[in-house]
Amino acid sequence: MLTPIAGKAVLVTGGSKGIGKGIARVFANAGAKVMIAARGEDSARQTAEEITAAGGTAAYVCGDVSDWADVQTMVEDCVRKFGGLDILCANAGIFPQTKIIEMDPDDWDKVLATNLKSAFLAVKAAIPQFEKAGRGRVILTSSITGPVTGFPGWSHYGASKAGQLGFLRTASMELARYNTTINAVMPGNIMTEGLTGLGEEYLETMTASIPLKRLGKVEDIGNAALFFASDEAGYITGQTLVVDGGQILPESLEAISEI
Repeated sequence: MLTPIAGKAVLVTGGSKGIGKGIARVFANAGAKVMIAARGEDSARQTAEEITAAGGTAAYVCGDVSDWADVQTMVEDCVRKFGGLDILCANAGIFPQTKIIEMDPDDWDKVLATNLKSAFLAVKAAIPQFEKAGRGRVILTSSITGPVTGFPGWSHYGASKAGQLGFLRTASMELARYNTTINAVMPGNIMTEGLTGLGEEYLETMTASIPLKRLGKVEDIGNAALFFASDEAGYITGQTLVVDGGQILPESLEAISEI
């Protein structure tokens, strides 16, 4: 059993839906105070209300995770509401599907800003709070797409997720002086609103490609993040954890058919 994190203040960027919402729920169920940061006020408010109705503690703040002033406000609101910031889950991300030949350069910039720049900004804004507290935890939501695998239409997304891991390795050294760890969860195909939007054929193909024969749940990623935030993970930093049901392991669909 992990040491309880009850009462810890957690900021989850992109926490109003999908994997971020799952992370927020897992931390709230563990007794943490969760600040949900998102662009859309309606979905952010709804998620906070759902967590509160279930007996958890949650609030929300709206802003653009790629804007420095907005990210500072997210951290400030968390500190104002909950008295500090103990754990940062830099989860915000988008994954529009566009092949390179059809991609507008501005689309590339938007994905890199939302997925990669936002992680840097969130960590930078959180450092003073970790220094004040004498410790901290950072968990990035990366992906198997980019660092390990590729998929047509997601060159910008893959680049952003691989970039997060490059950032992670140096950040782990720089954050060590603040007694703060930083690690990344690398999800495979997790059942979210965004994944559902890719269509039934995509879902069936991906399920067939996974040894465990099912898509992941958002709680699977939340539980991995919870471990990285625990005292028991205090000597782990700069590391990644793949949570994909074994998807990256088979050489081919033929290998899957032998299971």
